[in-house]
Amino acid sequence: MTIQTPIVDPVEDLWPARDAPGELLEELTLASHLLAANRAIANFGGGNTSAKGSTTDHVAREVHTMWVKGSGSDLATIESDQFTALRLEEILPLMDRQTLSDEDMVAHLARCQLDPTMPRASIETLLHAFIAAPHVHHTHPDAINVLAGSVHGEQLLRECFGASAAWVPYLRPGFTLSKQVADAVRTDPRLELIVLAKHGLIVWGESAEECYRRTVEAINRAADFVNERTAGQSRFGGGEQAAENRALLSELLPAIRGALSSERPKVLTVDTSPRALEFVSSAAAPQLVTVGAPCPDHLVHTKRLPLWVPYDPDLDDVRTLRERIAERAERYRSDYRAYFEQHAAAEQTPADPDARIVLVQGLGLVAAGTSTKAAITSRDLYHRAIEVMAGAQALDEFVSLDAAESFAIEYWPLELYKLAQAPPAGEFQGKVALVTGGGGGIGRAIIDELAGADACVVALDLDEESAREAVEKYGDRGLAVGADVTSEAAIADAFGATVRCFGGVDIVVANAGIASSAAIEDTTLDEWNRNFSILGTGCFLAAREAFRLLKEQGRGGAVIVVASKNALAAGKNAAAYSAAKAAELHLARCLAEEGGADGIRVNTVNPDAVLQGSKIWDSSWRRQRAAAYDVSPDDLDELYRQRNALKVSIYPSDIAQAVIHFASERRSGKSTGNLLNVDGGVAAAYAR
Repeated sequence: MTIQTPIVDPVEDLWPARDAPGELLEELTLASHLLAANRAIANFGGGNTSAKGSTTDHVAREVHTMWVKGSGSDLATIESDQFTALRLEEILPLMDRQTLSDEDMVAHLARCQLDPTMPRASIETLLHAFIAAPHVHHTHPDAINVLAGSVHGEQLLRECFGASAAWVPYLRPGFTLSKQVADAVRTDPRLELIVLAKHGLIVWGESAEECYRRTVEAINRAADFVNERTAGQSRFGGGEQAAENRALLSELLPAIRGALSSERPKVLTVDTSPRALEFVSSAAAPQLVTVGAPCPDHLVHTKRLPLWVPYDPDLDDVRTLRERIAERAERYRSDYRAYFEQHAAAEQTPADPDARIVLVQGLGLVAAGTSTKAAITSRDLYHRAIEVMAGAQALDEFVSLDAAESFAIEYWPLELYKLAQAPPAGEFQGKVALVTGGGGGIGRAIIDELAGADACVVALDLDEESAREAVEKYGDRGLAVGADVTSEAAIADAFGATVRCFGGVDIVVANAGIASSAAIEDTTLDEWNRNFSILGTGCFLAAREAFRLLKEQGRGGAVIVVASKNALAAGKNAAAYSAAKAAELHLARCLAEEGGADGIRVNTVNPDAVLQGSKIWDSSWRRQRAAAYDVSPDDLDELYRQRNALKVSIYPSDIAQAVIHFASERRSGKSTGNLLNVDGGVAAAYAR
């Protein structure tokens, strides 16, 4: 598969036509949003913008001020209160220093803040301060980084921009780099932009609009230069992909997920877009993937290198590929640990050694993260790498940060600080939970508890609209699947959809259910079969698919069966329902015995009388059970409350808590084959 020229895409000028500019911070915010509206200009979380002006401090004194992006924010979504205001006159004397450590720089800038509650200023604050212009924009555009990431980048920059651009050799951001940039700008009035080798672009201007437009002009000039020099060439030298086989890639995802979850569970994002397929199918890819990241900002999200998995459709079957994935993932971890040992200081702690990006030759790109957001960010950043490599390789030869330079960024405290601003991870972050009957009251309560602890959640329900309502508030962490639990094909498809969305599953809750009540002589064969089909067979089919998938991942997992008090205690006028629930309970015990060797825990939760928030109890079941006990339907709640030892009502949230207990490795990691009654204490159902 070959994508035709241009090798590098130009970008659009998005600045709006207006009668007059807004206030300074409004303009700065607008420019930031427009820059990051196109990720080919500004990476997620990357780049920084600033503006200089005057304001008053806490005692009404006028202060010469610089507003700069706060560390950890994203230009696409930044708001005015996420810019840090600093006293510029207290920063500028640093220009006279010869050296300044990162720690001293951060401490000094903290003292310069007008308000100590503002976010920590950007890593590159000094770079913005030392350039005298009112507005400064620093971005990582693909077209510019083609030049910055080329072996002969400095020469190519001169040919493209002449005397209007300066080249600064690679240095990690900080005091020294800021001084070098400032010296270049101050000593050469012809300069309109700076290109930082292996890094990005700096422009400046009198207004936010001028600065933004200079950024766009510089990018498009570089794009035109690259495209003219490479006219007629194919990206990556061409190369046809193997016959498209998304089904094969889907079959590999559980193995990939298991291989990338050695220390922490991960979710996956799959990319079979034309440009991803073009790259992984190219003859150049096996060599390019060994070079490194094209921009320092990528490293904490993508790591220095991806995991490359060769695939020959004439020789390799699924089993061979799964074995290769496991072997290559283990080799990747070993290499990463060696990289850490070679460059780390004594006090540093190694990061998760698993790859973030997996490239399967001819099939596609798979990104991994502890959350869907993290996986999507890694995928998006690797697309930026693909674009830079395409241009640099066509124009010249792609070059990147070496291992020492990469390590210095990946483990840089100032870079890690940005990651530390994220909320603490919930217990189930990186895990995927599938709940049958997810659209009902108990199912929704279970989904809410799991998602509240950061799990990705799949609601499977015969009523797809109810399933959708159960997960819609969780955005890309939620998936709704309409499926009949009695259908072998439908359950297989539902698990397949889960794999395609998240890469696999860790927790499966067999919760789908019905209920019916009748004396035995009034119980029809259809009603008997319906109970066993939905409860018994439905549980069996979900558990069988769960076992298949969990074994492919090789990381264990949890299956929780939501049965009933009736699984243990005889239910008057409910033989079909009670017998089917007893079958669920015993099936779970059998599966616990089968799953133990693979770390698959199977446990059962037995609710009783969950009248509120339950679809079952809103049906004829309430009337039927009331009739069985010769009370009115309105009195049934009190009847059930008075018959249990604690004299309490049972709610969907109570069942959800019990499910969470069995889903949690921390709470029940050494428990399997067990049951937990949530019934207030019904003596007839005490386990024995």
